[in-house]
Amino acid sequence: MEEKKRSILNERSSWVVGSIILLVIVIILAQQRGQGVFGGNNTATQIYFVDNISQAHSELINRFNAEYSGRIEVVPVDLPFEKFSTNERKQVLAKSLRSKSDRIDVFAIDLIWGARFARWAEPLNPYFTIYERNKSLEVALESCYYKEDLIAAPFYIDVGLMYFRTDLLKKFPGGDSLAHKLRQSLTWSEFIELSNKMPQMRPFYAFSAKNFEGLVCSFMEPLLSQNPEIFNRDSIQLDTPEARKSLQMLVDLVHKYHLAPKEITRFDEVQTYFYALDNDIPFFRGWPGLIRHYRNSPYSEKLQFLEPCALPHLDGKKPASVFGGWNLMVSRFSTKKREAVEFIKFVLREESQRLLFEQGGYIPISKSVYQDSVYFSEHQDLKYYHQLLKNGIHRPFLVNYTKISDVLSYYIQRAIKNEISVEEALRLATRDINSQTMRIN
Repeated sequence: MEEKKRSILNERSSWVVGSIILLVIVIILAQQRGQGVFGGNNTATQIYFVDNISQAHSELINRFNAEYSGRIEVVPVDLPFEKFSTNERKQVLAKSLRSKSDRIDVFAIDLIWGARFARWAEPLNPYFTIYERNKSLEVALESCYYKEDLIAAPFYIDVGLMYFRTDLLKKFPGGDSLAHKLRQSLTWSEFIELSNKMPQMRPFYAFSAKNFEGLVCSFMEPLLSQNPEIFNRDSIQLDTPEARKSLQMLVDLVHKYHLAPKEITRFDEVQTYFYALDNDIPFFRGWPGLIRHYRNSPYSEKLQFLEPCALPHLDGKKPASVFGGWNLMVSRFSTKKREAVEFIKFVLREESQRLLFEQGGYIPISKSVYQDSVYFSEHQDLKYYHQLLKNGIHRPFLVNYTKISDVLSYYIQRAIKNEISVEEALRLATRDINSQTMRIN
């Protein structure tokens, strides 16, 4: 009876949260209309594009609107990462598309959401030839298919990495030679040993441990490096030695080795970045693009000392970093699908991909960018990101992945908070993932 009551309360809570989020996007659209964003050239077909609209996005949209002036106008709908976590963006989009609204034409999804959002996406097979598809990196294109249908187009690719502060690294014994080892990837044992050489430098490492997808990525990396087939079963079993080792490592970083601060359970990626920079933490987990994206922020002085490197890996295993990135979908309910596809094809052009990288740090998905040896030599950071992509691993492309992720992030965070043991967290996660109803709060 108590379990049933809790389930009902959770359903009501989810409904209320979803309704509020839907209201947020309606307000955003209304505000933009009031500000004249919708009031461009009346002869042009307007298509609404929902994403985190960075400076690079804005420049890309401006170039498209100039080239297609009088024909097509892209209207941006901004869901900034500073205000919407990855999970909140997922809820915003799902709620709006579930209502079959035609107010969204193109929208960006986390590459792992493809199966979840396929029902609301226009199949793109008729719009993109095999030749056009083959212009994109295979690892990016792989996430754009569902049941043999092309349901999205790659926008940019990401790969998990660690940042280190070069100014702080100079304080370490042998700091100059250490940078090279970091780029190759230390083992977690070596990383912990390194921290012991500078006991006064605490916190030493930060990662995002809020109840959201970013925390699941940190769990998936050591897990999939041990057993890449763990999700290829009829039922998900996470009460395993590999999963226990992965989660125990995250817990130990906070409570045993005291490398990461307890505050990280409140932080998504952006909050982790700012906390690490504010508190001069020498190492923290992140994604490409941080340095370019925030170069004009109040953190610009410290950003000049940041460099990316490979995440540490488990002893005896190969370095592994979760692929991230965002894909573009055309809404099934859009009344301007061909115009929406025109915008996507513009985004996929080599010059557009270069612009996104140069202004926003977004890793290009266009093969031709990497085949240009002159461009490669001029952008050493891109060359290194390309190297890190070789360590990339995909999270499982499952229809119910978002449920798996929601359950995992909830129990992983509780374990890191020391509210439940590692064993209990994984046992409960396995139970809830394989159940027909959601039991988490």
